Amino acid sequence: MVASLALLASAATTAADLALDIRDASGNPIADAVVYALPAGEAPPARAGTRTVIDQVDKTFVPRVSIVQAGTQVFFPNSDNIRHSIYSFSPAKIFTTKLYSGREAAPVLFDKTGLVVLGCNIHDTMVAWLFIVDTPWFARSGTNGLVTLKSIPNGEYTITTAAPAGGFRAREMHVLVDGSDASPVRIPVVLEAGS
Repeated sequence: MVASLALLASAATTAADLALDIRDASGNPIADAVVYALPAGEAPPARAGTRTVIDQVDKTFVPRVSIVQAGTQVFFPNSDNIRHSIYSFSPAKIFTTKLYSGREAAPVLFDKTGLVVLGCNIHDTMVAWLFIVDTPWFARSGTNGLVTLKSIPNGEYTITTAAPAGGFRAREMHVLVDGSDASPVRIPVVLEAGS
């Protein structure tokens, strides 16, 4: 579903914070929703040396859902006292790490957009999701379903939301950012459950 929303305020401000409230059809908050703003024009590339961390704690990936901009290196420390081997067969990034523990595996560069499902070759119950996007304006919702995209420059954007609870089916809305007052603009978003 595509919705349009225009955000108009003081022309003196050149950026806005967009606060989204992610809910299911029953009104319950959705945690771990991926939200990103893709500009109508080109987004700035990831800064050289951009990195993030996905740890392994108690046979669980932490965080369970991550978002990075294409061109980001992801480091996979192992905080468990057992060995893990991380893999992905997702088209956006296919890789496998060797078994390791007590240290960090070599970083993996994620340079192609898309959804990557992470698993452990040793522990089948370990699963995590990594979204690689073409924009620096992204965030993940908290347990209360709230998420804020900070300092979105003026312009036209497609805001995309997706969540594990909805089978990562994307919902898009078009937004015009044209200045803002000091408070974030709040946008309600309802995601449907996965099929």
